[in-house]
Amino acid sequence: MHLQTLELRETTVLGHEHPDTLDSISNLALVLNSQKRYKDAEKHQRQALEGYRRVLGQEHLDTLDGIYKLAVMLKNQGKYAEAGQMYREALGLMEKVLGDEHPSTKRCRRNHARCLKAGEEASRRGL
Repeated sequence: MHLQTLELRETTVLGHEHPDTLDSISNLALVLNSQKRYKDAEKHQRQALEGYRRVLGQEHLDTLDGIYKLAVMLKNQGKYAEAGQMYREALGLMEKVLGDEHPSTKRCRRNHARCLKAGEEASRRGL
């Protein structure tokens, strides 16, 4: 369903750069991530994030969410250093745009800490 929606939005209705098309790309990435198809999920999420940044700007809520989702996908692959960078970026923007006490900011802060801990544990095990 996500693929069909994406194809329709890209080719007939909205075009490649429309925010709804970018949402479809991001939604497809989430499905792929849930199927443990992490590389495909990462590719699509990067595409959506690039579009969000270009079309909506760095501080738009969809862009913030896209950065956060990419961080999660990178962590799922064990790419802790890159995931940590994305979490830091998302967290800095969320604190600025949403504030320190917003639930999304708190969630990002908590998951960033978990990512750092997982990265440290992986380093200790030699992974």
